[in-house]
Amino acid sequence: MNWLKKFYEKQEKKLIIIPILMIIAAIIIVGTSYSKTGDVFQKDVTLSGGLTATLYTQIDINTIETAIKENTNKDIIVRKLAFFGTDQQQGVVVESQELTREELEDILKNKLNIELTSENYSFQQTQSSLGQSFYKQMLIALLFAFILMSIVVIVIFRSVIPSAAIILSAAADMLCTVAVINLIGLRVSTAGISAILLLIGYSVDTDILLTTKMFKRKEGTIMERIFSSAATGLTMTAAGLAALSVGYFVTSSLIIKEMFLVLIIGLVIDVFMTYLLNARVILWYTQKKEGTTNA
Repeated sequence: MNWLKKFYEKQEKKLIIIPILMIIAAIIIVGTSYSKTGDVFQKDVTLSGGLTATLYTQIDINTIETAIKENTNKDIIVRKLAFFGTDQQQGVVVESQELTREELEDILKNKLNIELTSENYSFQQTQSSLGQSFYKQMLIALLFAFILMSIVVIVIFRSVIPSAAIILSAAADMLCTVAVINLIGLRVSTAGISAILLLIGYSVDTDILLTTKMFKRKEGTIMERIFSSAATGLTMTAAGLAALSVGYFVTSSLIIKEMFLVLIIGLVIDVFMTYLLNARVILWYTQKKEGTTNA
């Protein structure tokens, strides 16, 4: 790892360009999404309203999707439901903001000759007003969580620049995560927003660890403090990514998959925001405070 340390010491001023470009790209992506749809990301039926139907059958998802589109020409999403820990199909999940229950059941019974019973078919309808209400409440919760996190950080460090660097890093982590969500076309549900809430805590955790060692500890050089913090923080991140990746591929729950995917994206982005953005800002501030010009 010595080569990595030497590379970072020589290039740390230039490496800040990477998170800055990521933030600029994220602003463009999220801004474009908002200008086109009025939302920063695509919402699924739990947030926008619509139907969710679960059908326990071995039918191919392309067959259902084609049949529905040919007969209604309405926007739908059909996903495979697999048995726990396997890729074996257990059924399919149909989601749509436009399709009605009567239209869906007519196609399943009369076009695809599927007999619908209480054992192989379940249906859930979310009213658009209720979905929008959930969405607004989740955004309010997200805003309050971020505000409270900012207050805690300011109280802990009682200094503008270190506190602002941590808050900026956490905000950038969420922003870039949302941008990646848009790029991969993930429709966010309440579970996805909950995962973004969890990211606030994790991002702040690594940032506080880094800032505490750089700003409050005095042993060793500034660079040694950065590498000490990075060793702990990256170990935490690696462990988290390993657990989330295994969980993502093992679970058959679409809700858990969505949460794990959002967290995986956020954890990867957090590495750039913590050790290339936040570290550089705190390094500059610490050098200035201690009257040093190099590590």
